[in-house]
Amino acid sequence: MNKPTSSASAASKETSLLQKLGPGLITGAADDDPSGIATYSQAGAQFGFNMLWTVLFTYPLMVGIQIVSARIGRVSGHGLATNIRRHYPGWLLYAVVGLLLIANTINIAADISAMGEALKLLIGGKAHLYAIGFGVLSLLLQVFIPYRRYVRLLKWLTLALLAYVATVFVVHMPWSEVLMRAVMPHLSLKKEYITTVVAVFGTTISPYLFFWQASQEVEDMRADHRARPLIHAPEQAPANLKRIKLDTYIGMAFSNLVAFFIILTTAVTLHSHGVTDIQTSAQAAKALRPIAGDFAFMLFSAGIIGTGLLAIPVLAGSSAYAMAGAFKWKSSLEETPTHARQFYAIVVLSTVIGIALGFTAIDPIKALYWSAVINGVISVPIMVVMMLMAARADIMGVFVIAARLKILGWFATAMMAVAVASMFATFFY
Repeated sequence: MNKPTSSASAASKETSLLQKLGPGLITGAADDDPSGIATYSQAGAQFGFNMLWTVLFTYPLMVGIQIVSARIGRVSGHGLATNIRRHYPGWLLYAVVGLLLIANTINIAADISAMGEALKLLIGGKAHLYAIGFGVLSLLLQVFIPYRRYVRLLKWLTLALLAYVATVFVVHMPWSEVLMRAVMPHLSLKKEYITTVVAVFGTTISPYLFFWQASQEVEDMRADHRARPLIHAPEQAPANLKRIKLDTYIGMAFSNLVAFFIILTTAVTLHSHGVTDIQTSAQAAKALRPIAGDFAFMLFSAGIIGTGLLAIPVLAGSSAYAMAGAFKWKSSLEETPTHARQFYAIVVLSTVIGIALGFTAIDPIKALYWSAVINGVISVPIMVVMMLMAARADIMGVFVIAARLKILGWFATAMMAVAVASMFATFFY
């Protein structure tokens, strides 16, 4: 019998690694949506390199809380909303799910508008028409492509984020200063600085990411006829818990690496040239052009479109999973629309309302701000409930989280609570 060649063995290992990356990678990449790009661009433009530390600081916090989310889904075999419905008061469930739906829909509207503006910058034309096109395209992909094929498409869309890595290498970068400021920033207690720090925290740690990753673990389990919830099949735990850790570590690292480079790019270009007020991702791309050149501008703009196509399904999908879990509906992207009507109705409704909001007199910047406020407010109770669930034997069986993950998760929760309290304090500061 012929032994496999080293190249074949390497290919097999590569395929195995790619197969292990899924919910965590997509969740991390979706975190860098056009709205997030706008937040990171403003951070870099307004405060230069002195905001880079936030991305380094939030990485372990993201990893901890997203691993908790993923473990709850894979161990129990249910998404977060279903687990909250089963074990906690109804008022908590409906308040969280309702606010999540509102925040996600506003976020979808902002992302679709940003994609339309980005394409207008690249080829001209009417941004509203492009926004409609992107919204409809995203909707068709979610509704008519089965989950197993659709998740492969989402994996490929994560490559759009590499545009922001590439942008860094087409502008001059003082790396020694970058490294120094990343670990020894000039901190400030000014209202504007605190508000931006809170915005970065709220962008990197968002409730829709918790719901999405937990639900995707359930989807992946259902897609494999041999897989069962770990609480009922503990023999499947070693491989799956190891995969979740690897997937989440890489996914969140990818997310924060991109955020780091967006802040870095806008710091070395916009901030250095006195451009300190950026409200949207498209505005950041436009401001970048005369300073960094056409190629950087094109990369930045194309990245907005790619990340939007990735983020909109995650936002709409997380709303649908949450609503389905709250009201005991069928919930799966593998199901056809005729077999999961209510689930797909939420996907359609969220996206259509998001498109429609772009044609109203509502100020998208203010709407996005209040979306961030809502996300911040609901993230803390959701994280508290997640940490409590992850420590309950009746939900997790023998897979209750260990002390190290428990400490990290509660620390992340405490930091978000401080961020939200700081955000409210700025209202009166």
